[in-house]
Amino acid sequence: MCGAFGLCNVNTASTLFCSCVVGFSPVNPTQWSMRESGGGCRRNVPLECGNGTTTDGFKVVQGVKLPDTDNTTVDMGATLEQCRERCLANCSCVAYAAADIRGGGDGSGCVMWTNNIVDVRYVDKGQNLYLRLAKSELASRKRMVATKIVLPVIASLLALVAAAVYLVWKFRLRAQRRKKDIQKKAMVGYLTTSHELGDENLELPFVSFEDIVTATDNFSEDNMLGQGGFGKVYKGMLGEKKEVAIKRLGQGSGQGAEEFRNEVVLIAKLQHRNLVRLLGCCICGDEKLLIYEYLPNKSLDSFIFDAARKKLLDWPTRFKIIKGISRGLLYLHEDSRLTIVHRDLKPSNILLDADMNPKISDFGMARIFGGNQHEANTNRVVGTYGYMSPEYAMDGAFSVKSDTYSFGVILLEIISGFKISLNHITDFPNLLAYVRMVAFFFFCNAAKRYLLMFYEIDSIGSGMELME
Repeated sequence: MCGAFGLCNVNTASTLFCSCVVGFSPVNPTQWSMRESGGGCRRNVPLECGNGTTTDGFKVVQGVKLPDTDNTTVDMGATLEQCRERCLANCSCVAYAAADIRGGGDGSGCVMWTNNIVDVRYVDKGQNLYLRLAKSELASRKRMVATKIVLPVIASLLALVAAAVYLVWKFRLRAQRRKKDIQKKAMVGYLTTSHELGDENLELPFVSFEDIVTATDNFSEDNMLGQGGFGKVYKGMLGEKKEVAIKRLGQGSGQGAEEFRNEVVLIAKLQHRNLVRLLGCCICGDEKLLIYEYLPNKSLDSFIFDAARKKLLDWPTRFKIIKGISRGLLYLHEDSRLTIVHRDLKPSNILLDADMNPKISDFGMARIFGGNQHEANTNRVVGTYGYMSPEYAMDGAFSVKSDTYSFGVILLEIISGFKISLNHITDFPNLLAYVRMVAFFFFCNAAKRYLLMFYEIDSIGSGMELME
């Protein structure tokens, strides 16, 4: 029915009852697809036998009716192991089996088939048939068996490892969230305690110290943008490749706890295109950090006081910077819900974005005026001399006029390209004195020209003509 080396299985769910024994394929696959299997099967790999040596082996086919006894040799006195050896020694032997299985176990006696086998089919309580195959075919079968066993085991182990990793990750994530929540609550309490704004609608972006360490490559010197009395500023990458500037306040920083509160709370409340944007903050032990938007052109002083870079500032650009600073001050003084006096306005606190738009920064010294308050006094004068108004520097009195004075000094520096200290001109104590002298000189020249013009008119015409 199934031909040479065919195997019949009448209990299969398929409509094809015939298949080839292991290591064999249909002689004519097209006919087999049409259920014409009489052509039988042929070996996939030829046997390796000759000159008294062989590398062949046997594959057991279990639970079958033994093939027809044509082309068989029977020896009832041989053991199954002897039968195997005899079959290997005979290059024509294609299979062997026990001749008598009534005694149980592997049976006794030997029956060997030569050339081919036919009429093999699965039956209940069938015998074992040992089919001769080439070594390479047996190796591939062993690999298949090993694969069927090993792959499920490996897959199960990987699933267990993945589950364990997921649980550990979930546990750590929850622990990190709890830690962040605790730090955030502590930070909010720290920032809102004794602050003028209290905790009214306060939304504070919080960044963990671990994320900041990662973003700055553990505060690498290669990422440092600058430093001052308050500490150091680093460039970092947060989230999805977002560039930020991170101000790390040192323990010996000139910017104390109150200044830190001011900066965080004020910038969180104020939103304007000419004010630097706060992206986050962090308090971890003695560490206090502020995260700002990154502005690639750094501060204004790096342009106007640099001999090479000041050439990049043409007059339209300088005018745009002046207008931007004035808009930011107008917002702080009049247009925001709060009246804010910056108190430390200077070129190093004016940052420039990629398009040279100015942004006012560093609100640590800022003060809030409420209600009808227009000025205040302090015994602690802070800021930078040269940019302070005289009444603030001498008497501690400050108001929005103090910022206006500082803006005027910055305006002169932008126009002239000179620092307020004016160290390179020894005849003048500062830039203001120099500007006063220049202004007085031009005023005198202008007055002289007008007087000469009036004198000439008077010498030509009458007094009435002069009046006209």
